[in-house]
Amino acid sequence: MGETLEAGSGARLEHGGDLGEARRQFPAASEPWIDLSTGINPVPYPLPCIPAAAWQRLPARADEAALLAAARAAYRVPDRAAIVAAPGTQILIETIPTLAPAGAEVAVLGPTYGEHAHAWRKAGFAVRETADPDAAGTAAIVVIVNPNNPDGRIVARADLNRTAARLAGMGGLLVVDEAFADFTPEASIVPDLPPATVVLRSFGKTYGLAGLRLGFAIGPADLAARLADRLGPWAVPGPALHVGRVALSDRDWLTATRAEREADAARLDALLASSGRVAGGTALFRLLETPEAPALFERLGRHGIHVRRFAAHPHRLRFGLPGDEAAWQRLAAALAADEPAR
Repeated sequence: MGETLEAGSGARLEHGGDLGEARRQFPAASEPWIDLSTGINPVPYPLPCIPAAAWQRLPARADEAALLAAARAAYRVPDRAAIVAAPGTQILIETIPTLAPAGAEVAVLGPTYGEHAHAWRKAGFAVRETADPDAAGTAAIVVIVNPNNPDGRIVARADLNRTAARLAGMGGLLVVDEAFADFTPEASIVPDLPPATVVLRSFGKTYGLAGLRLGFAIGPADLAARLADRLGPWAVPGPALHVGRVALSDRDWLTATRAEREADAARLDALLASSGRVAGGTALFRLLETPEAPALFERLGRHGIHVRRFAAHPHRLRFGLPGDEAAWQRLAAALAADEPAR
């Protein structure tokens, strides 16, 4: 994921993970494909045994309450804030604009994950990109992805608090997408959640289980209640409630995995250094800047390696982490390959 704001309100945004399109582009590529186009942990949380009842009956309120208690502890949610579970953060990104006052101006700190601007535009709002929170001007809605996708930029808590205070004074809203904050908990604004702020947290990226579709919104009780009402009953299926509760309670796994993925990110930086400038990223992806990005994308594709490119920023490529040593070696060989220009 990671398209920027240039797409029109009716356009379908491009995302990573589409190996079908990659195979169409490079029909003679090596198999199996290595998908480095997403920011999803390539070493997933080991799935626990899922009780048969989780598949056979509607989710119980007690099951949802247990998940929310685990998420509240994992994300350090203060007692005064509410938390809502959803089938992925994308539905929350789509739903929040439907709860905002019509006609409000929206500023999105960018370039960033394009679905935020896309969702606000689809809901009829005027959206503009801004370089920093202080440049949001009179916008009543400010959206910040923190850490940012795709460059890993982190907005300081003081800047977030100042923005939230300004928006609270005008009846506005600060939306902070912390999809990649699990490995940088010090960047999270959740423990000291300011007023007029809703934070989104993604489960699938860190835990490598994006197909489970699980995400959370953390914010004021009134907004959380309206979100829950829009999502309706049984929004999160029973298997996701169970797996999410178990995984979010496993702090030892998260601590060990953070160290492992940070080491992987450093290894990827070293591997990419001869191909361009590593312009940032998170422990789950790295952003490469080089004027040779289009040619490098083509070369990697011919080697059966799919990375994320950006139509509005053709000098950029985003690399996810290889999932095993064989994938690391194939990536190194493809980056070092001396191929004739085509």
